[in-house]
Amino acid sequence: MIRRLPWLALPLAALFLDWASKAWILAHLPVHGSRTVIEGFFHLTLGYNPGAIFGTLAGAPGPVRQILFTVAGLGAVGYFGWEFLRAATPTLHRVGLGLILGGALGNGLDRYLRGAVVDFLDFEFWGWHYWTFNLADTFIVCGGLLLGLGLLRDALRARRPEPPETV
Repeated sequence: MIRRLPWLALPLAALFLDWASKAWILAHLPVHGSRTVIEGFFHLTLGYNPGAIFGTLAGAPGPVRQILFTVAGLGAVGYFGWEFLRAATPTLHRVGLGLILGGALGNGLDRYLRGAVVDFLDFEFWGWHYWTFNLADTFIVCGGLLLGLGLLRDALRARRPEPPETV
């Protein structure tokens, strides 16, 4: 267990970066305020998402959202945290899980302290406006991709036939 403790720096770093970026944006933009970073492509736009991904459940009553998100969040942090700290977890899986944990903790703390998640990364692609998101969301998606890559790699290795033994 002691050898895995330095790995805690990964989710803690993700949590710190998420919270530092949110503190900066809250100090520099009013709600729904926007600053252009790259014209027609990238803006910083402050908004709050009381719902889940893409605003799902934003219209649900506050207590229902609070209970649902608390149970789901604690379940996710418990499961991913257990997988993250297991001795047998491969490195690529551990990196993905660490990013997922850091992002989940960042958004979970937002929900707990503010009742909504602070979003501010705002992109447009050839006239299509993507949903506004934050660094925690980015860590969760990148962590999920890394974890998926690791699982796919493991599955492909398991299907590889064993070379015949030479005598």
